Amino acid sequence: MQSTRRSFLKGVGAGVLCLSLSQLGFDLTEAKAYAKELKIKNCRAVTSVCPFCAVCCQVIAYERDGELIATEGDPDFPINEGSLCAKGASLWSMYTNKHRPTKPMYRAPYSDKWVEKDWDWTLDRIAHLVKETRDKDLILKNEKGQTVNRLDSVFWMGTSHASNEECAAIHLAMKSLGVVSMDHQARV
Repeated sequence: MQSTRRSFLKGVGAGVLCLSLSQLGFDLTEAKAYAKELKIKNCRAVTSVCPFCAVCCQVIAYERDGELIATEGDPDFPINEGSLCAKGASLWSMYTNKHRPTKPMYRAPYSDKWVEKDWDWTLDRIAHLVKETRDKDLILKNEKGQTVNRLDSVFWMGTSHASNEECAAIHLAMKSLGVVSMDHQARV
């Protein structure tokens, strides 16, 4: 929906009128509930989780014909009780933003241009760089001659949206590469 000067002024006028009526003693609770219902009428409600931090506030996403219509905090979830921070409240606008990248973007070293790549190329590139770094920097033995198999040049930052089991599997995978520098976004 494109916002114009005219639609903005109409919205401001309606807001001033509603505020004035509410100050005169009119109860607008029913009108507000009806207006909200119009927006999500005939939508399917899907429960999801906000992806921005370790709190994992629960979100209700409203979908109609495969299109995201609205998002809001889940009032029945005990952690956030329906409230969302600024990032969580912007989920809908971030998802529907036409400028949001939807494919991997790559910028070659010393280049100033981003190039769209497919997922196969991107995952192969990451795997190649990890292997190249591990082959170059793996420390097999310490100063005492003890086997350590340590990779100090790679750092792993976990995500708060991985389950305990996923975190354990990722941790084991990183340890098998020799990575010792690991942290978790939920702790930071």
